[in-house]
Amino acid sequence: MYGSPVADAPEIREPLHAPVAHLIRGGLVEGIHYGSVVVLGADGAVEFQLGDTEAAFHPRSALKPVQAVAMLRAGLPLDGELLSLTAASHSGEERHLAGTRRILELAGLGEDDLRNVPDLPFDPVVREAWVREGRLPSRLAQNCSGKHAAMLYTAKLNGWSLDDYLDPGHPLQQAIAEIVEDLTGQRIAQVTVDGCGAPLFAVSLQGLARAVARIVTAPPGTPEARVADAMREHAEMASGSGRDVASLMRAVPGLLTKDGFEGVQVAALPDGRAVAVKIADGADRARVPVAAAALARCGVDPAALAEYATAPLLGGGAVVGSIRPAPALSHDDLAAATPGATYS
Repeated sequence: MYGSPVADAPEIREPLHAPVAHLIRGGLVEGIHYGSVVVLGADGAVEFQLGDTEAAFHPRSALKPVQAVAMLRAGLPLDGELLSLTAASHSGEERHLAGTRRILELAGLGEDDLRNVPDLPFDPVVREAWVREGRLPSRLAQNCSGKHAAMLYTAKLNGWSLDDYLDPGHPLQQAIAEIVEDLTGQRIAQVTVDGCGAPLFAVSLQGLARAVARIVTAPPGTPEARVADAMREHAEMASGSGRDVASLMRAVPGLLTKDGFEGVQVAALPDGRAVAVKIADGADRARVPVAAAALARCGVDPAALAEYATAPLLGGGAVVGSIRPAPALSHDDLAAATPGATYS
């Protein structure tokens, strides 16, 4: 796998997104979310696509499993919960903070060595409790702190400088970029800065799906397989209590999935079938129903996806509508398995 042929970078252009989700209130289409969706078969071929799946885009945190693979290849000696945390967009629960401290301790470093932006915990309940207690934003609480701690640990093990570990020219980031290109099968189109301060690599939606498919199909014991195993076995460490991606991994046997800000989600099954989703306006409310519809088209049992297929819309405190996949994306079997998933 490593060293496979790499195609040219995807084109940087305005994506030609398509309707992927409808907001239905009282039986009428109140709003439309645009986006793009790709479904890959076990052989890597595109089986379904909607919108623009070949333009360059920012995968945001959905790329973290690939970054974790790169760190393992560079010598990071983590597995289990701490490896899952390395690929996490965590909720800021105490276990996430404790895990990040543990990675830093293994590296002989502390919170002050982190260079991610200070923030409050991602989970609303945890964040409210944090504020009530008078606690201030911290680098440890920010949802990417596990990744940053692992980056520092990797740099320390290799004798690389620490203060500038987020510089795109740093040996760590160069090593990550190399694995991004290897697993996506394409050159990086652009490098910019993610919300946490780390380099962000632009690829295509197809490339993102291909990368995660390669991770789940890698031989046991490889860095790719170790990341997949850790995230599936410790799904709450890679996200948090009550998070949809953790719930989805429990609902669908063998599924690896990761979300990202601005409406991104990628998922892959053990045989290499994979999907990737981008909601054009970044609306998180559309991400899960669209991802569920894509997984249904990927062959996942619709009964396992029924609770994710729609999201409720409220009126006067009562459910009066829903957010659901647009007709061009919706899967008949999923609609049949989902109560109320019709336009009437």
